[in-house]
Amino acid sequence: MQLSNEMNIELSPETLSSFDSYYHMLIEKNKVMNLTAITEKDEVILKHFVDSISISAAVPEFLKLIGSGKAAKILDVGTGAGFPGIPLKIAFPEANITLLDSLNKRVLFLQEVIDSLGLKKITAIHDRAEDAARKPELRGRFDIVVSRAVAALPILTEYTLPFLKEGGFLICYKTPEAEKELDEAAHAISVLGGGEGKIYEYTLPGSDITRSFIVIKKIKATPKAYPRKAGTAKKNPL
Repeated sequence: MQLSNEMNIELSPETLSSFDSYYHMLIEKNKVMNLTAITEKDEVILKHFVDSISISAAVPEFLKLIGSGKAAKILDVGTGAGFPGIPLKIAFPEANITLLDSLNKRVLFLQEVIDSLGLKKITAIHDRAEDAARKPELRGRFDIVVSRAVAALPILTEYTLPFLKEGGFLICYKTPEAEKELDEAAHAISVLGGGEGKIYEYTLPGSDITRSFIVIKKIKATPKAYPRKAGTAKKNPL
């Protein structure tokens, strides 16, 4: 994955081999369940793998925590086929990553990938975000929460901010229309304990694909009333 050089990330031959194995497992499983509409290898590398790890080139808060010398606790909410969590784990093996998804068959696939690649300090959990965020072992426990292609920001903040420690960061992978989403989510962010949001834009190497990252710092505890019961945030966003 030569594109990693343009993002100032060094990937060892072993790491590249893990990405290759992940690609083949993804495509094989995609024959029997819907994991990705993107299947060509070069496209998967760019639009899934490079996109997932581009956070390290675009978001200073992420790189600072990853390079802090401690094993940052990262939660990937709505991970789907493992994006961005598994590429981040492969690229940054010291990170302590939890993958969360509401569909059990996807979680079973993620566990197959974890076992096959011999990944350590990574867990795949089957649960809805609204239910998981009320569990003491998960609520307020993470340094970073990431989410990619899950929901509009007013909804997504209710799914994600409760998981963060105070001082932690929510980092959302978004399209170039991120500023509009951030404006629309201002009330939700304030209610849920988030501070003022930042936006970082990044163009994926060797392409014209622009990614926007919305970064929100957790500045106070999320009220106990949130998240509301499953489905409420989507039907009635804050």
